[in-house]
Amino acid sequence: MNQKMHIIALRQVKHSERHTILSAYSLEAGRVAFAIPAGNGREASRMRALLMPLGVAECVAYGKPGQEVMRMGGVRQLQSYNGLLMHPVKSAVALFMAEVLDLVLRDGDADESVWHYVCDSVGVLDGIQAGRSANFHICFLWGLGRLLGIEPDTEGYRQGMVFDMIDGVFRVTAPLHRQWLNADESAAVYALSRMNYTNMHLYRMSRLQRNALLDGELRYFSLHHTPLGAIKSLDVLRVLF
Repeated sequence: MNQKMHIIALRQVKHSERHTILSAYSLEAGRVAFAIPAGNGREASRMRALLMPLGVAECVAYGKPGQEVMRMGGVRQLQSYNGLLMHPVKSAVALFMAEVLDLVLRDGDADESVWHYVCDSVGVLDGIQAGRSANFHICFLWGLGRLLGIEPDTEGYRQGMVFDMIDGVFRVTAPLHRQWLNADESAAVYALSRMNYTNMHLYRMSRLQRNALLDGELRYFSLHHTPLGAIKSLDVLRVLF
């Protein structure tokens, strides 16, 4: 099987002295894995640079039907992300996004809307002014949840309501279980639902507020989709933002 694929690189893990395993999300087949050259040779170094976390590339996948790890050839970068490479804060956000996607899309089938959302989001992060990126990661998570079908129902929100984390709805009184947010936290969830990449810089939050909102999103993902309790880059984001 020789198939052209458009991929978003997620994670590289060294498998042997000769090969590294690349996990990626493809437009054509969803979650895929490739064996790419390891070591310090010219080809290995080129591949690592092209396939950094969230690198977007076109390649040819070589493998047999049902094969878990394929070979890769004809790699061509589709988007150049100089902003991510040059700016350590943006690089940290990109690493966080890649870690989340690596977990959330672990068994993911192909989904064109998810692929394009991630690709477009990386482009936004790359080009955004550094001072306007503080809310990017929480905005990204909300949009990703929407595409995965776990977006909370915010239509019935009124001031003073609490957010039921289990049912994903706002309530006048607290539910009997413990997975709910108080009125202030719930108001922040409702405000987040109105945030997008265009207006996110207008949302002023303290570090404490932003981290609390991020924790709420990760908790919600863990309840409704995939446990997100082992993200190594999370501590870095807490310090940066």
